Amino acid sequence: MTQISKEYAAALFMLACEKKKQEEYAAALKTLKDAFLENPEYLIFLSSRGIPLSERLDAIEQAFSKLLPEDVMSFLMLLCEKGRINCFLDAVEEYQNLLNVSKRVSNAIVTSAVALSDEEKEKLGQKLEAISNTTVKMEYVVDASLLGGVIVEIDGKVLDGSIKNRLRDIKEVMNG
Repeated sequence: MTQISKEYAAALFMLACEKKKQEEYAAALKTLKDAFLENPEYLIFLSSRGIPLSERLDAIEQAFSKLLPEDVMSFLMLLCEKGRINCFLDAVEEYQNLLNVSKRVSNAIVTSAVALSDEEKEKLGQKLEAISNTTVKMEYVVDASLLGGVIVEIDGKVLDGSIKNRLRDIKEVMNG
């Protein structure tokens, strides 16, 4: 993620906070992100300097003016005007991070060798919420190469309790 995308996201988030529309803008950004991920050629079109800026801005206006709040439209058009549309997806991710921090929400990805039971998920969720002092949204991934244990990534921190990692640590100690 670039500093530029963080700055654009922060500016939009501050505006959303002033207007008390953080969730509304987040939903609009998600709509845009989904549209761009489904149609990657649209971002290529919007970043193409070979196409006049006025045509690219008109395309944004026609495609999204009825779907998006005015400030989100302005944000998208500004990125296009400044030649920063390639920062859009990162800016959306950063906006969501800022929203999560403001709401005291953390995202966790839990990777385990086998699927966790509902009881294990519940206990792990409670433990992570106690440690992070936030509400934790959990995503679960199964990776049989772990052999056993779990790896938890929460807010950019990795807690590696996998057997594979413990074996690697033991091997390093043995090899001196």
